Amino acid sequence: MTAPHRRHGEPRALTGGVFLVGGGWDAPEVYGPLLRAAGGGSRRIGCLIVDEGDGEEQFARYAGALRAAGECVPVPVLVPVGGRFEPGSLKDGLDGVLVCGGLTPAYQDAFAGCLELLPEVLAEHGIPYAGFSAGAVLAARRAVVGGWLVDGVPVCPPDTAEDLDGVEVRPGLGLVPFAVDVHAAQWGTLARLVAAVSHGWVPYGVAIDENTVLTVTDERGLVGGRGRVHVVRPSGGDGAGAVVRSYAPGEFVPLGQPPLP
Repeated sequence: MTAPHRRHGEPRALTGGVFLVGGGWDAPEVYGPLLRAAGGGSRRIGCLIVDEGDGEEQFARYAGALRAAGECVPVPVLVPVGGRFEPGSLKDGLDGVLVCGGLTPAYQDAFAGCLELLPEVLAEHGIPYAGFSAGAVLAARRAVVGGWLVDGVPVCPPDTAEDLDGVEVRPGLGLVPFAVDVHAAQWGTLARLVAAVSHGWVPYGVAIDENTVLTVTDERGLVGGRGRVHVVRPSGGDGAGAVVRSYAPGEFVPLGQPPLP
């Protein structure tokens, strides 16, 4: 299913909003934008988790973080590893969705059958989308799901590779037109995104520190939380390269296609 009047490659407009969290557990305020977008009172927030065997424990952790940010009712939506997520489950009284963290390729596998349908369901019902770590990565049209080598050369630490060797880009949900990497300052993944942009595998991207949220609105975003958001764009010219600019909490981030000055 494809939204009308949307050109190929454009993000799907979500009336509820898109919120990208770079990971971390020390800043409950990063969930505040999602809760505000979900409305007042006891907002029901679906926590989508790919269950690697500890899904209930992971849900309890996310539920605690959400409740620390404000009044809400977290609802577990667990998908077993190797299973497929059914978007129809989101129609039952949810006010917001948090796609959680874990092994990013496993999340991409779980959503692979509904990359078009899930955004349509969110848009139709006005449900805001928040992604935490893997969930933030999957919001992209072209998702950098992991890896640590480019042509055999390391571009980030191997323990950030998500069980992949070469840097790998797969189809994502297309909620935003740029690629996303996470745990940027803590895991050293900014360099992986720089490599993906420099090689033309993604058009441009943002790398988000832990305990940091990027609220996406049209062609700009607002940084919240305690870290920074790093925007990576092609440097232009004949040679491969990229330009990085970082933004602090409270700053607006230009997210349109034109290159940075």
